[in-house]
Amino acid sequence: MSDAKTQPTGQDVEVFLDAIADERQRADSRALVALMHTVTGEEPKMWGPSIIGFGDYQYRYASGREGDWFLTGFSPRKQNITLYLVYGFERHEGLMQQLGKHKIGKACLYIKRLSDVHVDVLRELIERSVAEVKASNAVGGVTAS
Repeated sequence: MSDAKTQPTGQDVEVFLDAIADERQRADSRALVALMHTVTGEEPKMWGPSIIGFGDYQYRYASGREGDWFLTGFSPRKQNITLYLVYGFERHEGLMQQLGKHKIGKACLYIKRLSDVHVDVLRELIERSVAEVKASNAVGGVTAS
């Protein structure tokens, strides 16, 4: 198995959150921890030095590459908060139009602050992403744990 660079660490999530210098970003991060914990039912865990992930699963690509990753998570970065939603956004166009101010990458959602988006829409996106990862397990795409 090829290991991903980013792995779970023993770092304390609360210590990480307390160290976020920007007060608004620290508050947004705490709100995201609560939201993602509610959606997943999983405790937050540090992945690498700056990502907070919830739950985990094993992925397996057609190329044979395998690894472990989190169901959903986020990283408070200097320019924005990066949210990791495994299956991207193409199939959620309607929700994306309702979300509010954001940018996207393949499986990353970038927001400047939580107040820029509709939290109920964000919650729905997170719920759908987590459900898609778990459903993918049923057809052999990933093995959720």
